[in-house]
Amino acid sequence: MNLKKINYIEKAINWIHEKTSEKQFLIFSSILVGISAGIAAVILKLFVHAIRHYLVDEFLLKYDFKYLYLILPLIGIGSTLLIVKYFFKNQLNRGNTAILFAIAKKSSFLPFHQMYSHIITSGLTVGFGGSAGLESPIVSTGSAIGSNFARTYKLSYKERTLLLAAGAAGGIAGAFNAPIAGVLFALEVILVDISISAFIPLLIAAASGALLSKIILHESNLLFFKLKQPFDYNNVPFYILLGLLAGITSLYYVNFFDKVESKFHTIKSGFTKWFIGGVALVFLFALFPSLFGEGYESIKALSEFRTDALFRDSLLLGFIKSKWTLLFFITITLLLKAFAAAITLGSGGNGGNFAPSLFVGAYLGFAFSFFLTLMGFNDIPVSNFTIVAMAGILSGVFHAPLTAIFLIAEITGGYELIIPLMIVASISYIIVKRFHPESLDVRRLRNKGTIVSENKDTSILSKINTKEMIETDFATIHFKATLRDIVETIKHSKRNTFPVVKKNNKLLGIIYLDNIREEMFNPELYDKVTAKEVMRKPSMIIDTKEDIFSIMRKFEESGQWNLPVVENEIYIGFLSKSSILDKYRHELLESV
Repeated sequence: MNLKKINYIEKAINWIHEKTSEKQFLIFSSILVGISAGIAAVILKLFVHAIRHYLVDEFLLKYDFKYLYLILPLIGIGSTLLIVKYFFKNQLNRGNTAILFAIAKKSSFLPFHQMYSHIITSGLTVGFGGSAGLESPIVSTGSAIGSNFARTYKLSYKERTLLLAAGAAGGIAGAFNAPIAGVLFALEVILVDISISAFIPLLIAAASGALLSKIILHESNLLFFKLKQPFDYNNVPFYILLGLLAGITSLYYVNFFDKVESKFHTIKSGFTKWFIGGVALVFLFALFPSLFGEGYESIKALSEFRTDALFRDSLLLGFIKSKWTLLFFITITLLLKAFAAAITLGSGGNGGNFAPSLFVGAYLGFAFSFFLTLMGFNDIPVSNFTIVAMAGILSGVFHAPLTAIFLIAEITGGYELIIPLMIVASISYIIVKRFHPESLDVRRLRNKGTIVSENKDTSILSKINTKEMIETDFATIHFKATLRDIVETIKHSKRNTFPVVKKNNKLLGIIYLDNIREEMFNPELYDKVTAKEVMRKPSMIIDTKEDIFSIMRKFEESGQWNLPVVENEIYIGFLSKSSILDKYRHELLESV
């Protein structure tokens, strides 16, 4: 598409913007964003499948170089690292954490390059075998499309946030051909404060993304299942037990993944991270081939009881001589998926935890049901347990039970399993919520000092960047200065508050104009009284590292409208309560 055509499109959209109301243009925008996010999902899926088909299936396997696939992740992650470094200047924000941060602190603005950078980097990472998912990059891409569309047509913060979420909904809907799951994902994971009026744009965007996926993508490119057995209420006790196991496994996944990825972040050398991660993946894939890539093929194989496909090229194949050893190795595989995903992302690859969560869920459901059959329980629907457990892990890892329930319902083509899905997903969510009240993404943001909350007041307050509001036009007074010096300083100042400091600018106290009026009109004291004698200790001091909630608490407890700000005890400036309240009112109006 040349620049002339792009200009025509922009002019057409601007004309529509002028001729329609805000609500009508928002609906129109959600259609465009949903379609664009769906196109991005389709492109990424086809890109990854093309790499796998032509490189692995048509070349390595065809010419009997099958074990060369083990080094492909090194190439994929290495290429990703180089592209991020030289083309995007190490400015690639990965995962839902970056989206939530943009909503909370950057007025829902996402970088322009994020509309395509995640497609390139995650396509290379996962296409060459990185053990991660494509859904998080798709969400990042769709969100960036919505954010930048809103930026281009100068929409408000509320509309910009809504289109950002619409892009995420369209991306998920396009990735799975699951529009309801796309909407629920946007509501549960992306948006923390939502009104009923927001549902329509999200629904339209998700429907647009799913429709595009339905038209273009073949069923083999999607995660799709056909149920072989109906739901049997006699198995409810087993589903309850599966929900408990899913909750425990979700906790293991989140904690282990976070710990391993954090370890990689402590390694400063990009080359060292890449080499350690790549070699570790080579070793893992040689033993457990199903960890290679997204893993959707092995999920389908499990649901169809084709266990021979899981370890076909494994070095451990000779050790699998009974059903019990098969169960053991399947269990080890599901536990290692968190390790493989953390290595892939920690060493520099781009991807997400969506597909790994489904992978772990499928393996857990199969292992549990297979164990029951080995114990003598007859008529256990192994396929159903495999499918339902995916919702349990997805619910626990992302704190998104509704997304998990309806995603699995949609990719199975109906609601036959809705009851076990609700049981397993809700139990898993309750268990994880007990130990981790917030999802991994939100917890990471909180650790960085960013608050994300479902409470509207809390959410708005968290958007306020107090560091940008520090006022520095207060005249400082040295603690040894005489009253004569103080009066001279007051003459040239518009303020009535004066910080008293040492030579190194360390804050000692504050002089308030109202408190020294009598001394000012007594010339006999001008050379006898010093600043240290008339200053007062500040009732409260704000540190630059404190969050907005701690700051507001200090304003309330002190009764002051201006409080000094320090950094390592060095005076920086003052914060004004009235300025913060004005900013709060502005943000509140923006969100209405």
